[in-house]
Amino acid sequence: MIEAKRFSLVKPTTQTPFHIDFDWWKQHDNNWHVYLRGCLCEEHRKSFENAPSDVMIDWIDPETARVTRLDGLQLTLINHCAQQPDFITPHTTLVDAIFRSFIASKNFPASPAELSEKLGRPAETILRTIAGPTIYRGLRPFNG
Repeated sequence: MIEAKRFSLVKPTTQTPFHIDFDWWKQHDNNWHVYLRGCLCEEHRKSFENAPSDVMIDWIDPETARVTRLDGLQLTLINHCAQQPDFITPHTTLVDAIFRSFIASKNFPASPAELSEKLGRPAETILRTIAGPTIYRGLRPFNG
């Protein structure tokens, strides 16, 4: 029996945690790897230029011991590029800033209120953007 993810029909608030649902994104956007490559730092853009993008790695979070299957591109992005000081700038678009904030925090769930503190953007604006009818870059409510 296949078990589907269930999502709440309750309307999200500024306190609702969100995350990047990579599974959803991979299923709904054939260009997701292209976007991730665009987030790489200059050093890693060069090293990934001719590399295959489908190499999967078991990554163990050193703080939680949670094992996650990531591809090499995601792992490099999370552990190096996202930690660079210019990964999110004041000129980064809102959707990109939210997405990059999740990448920088290793996709740890965060509410629009928490994202507001990190990004200096209004929580209500963040909520309207990621809780609206269009799903951007797999940004979805987190359901454990």
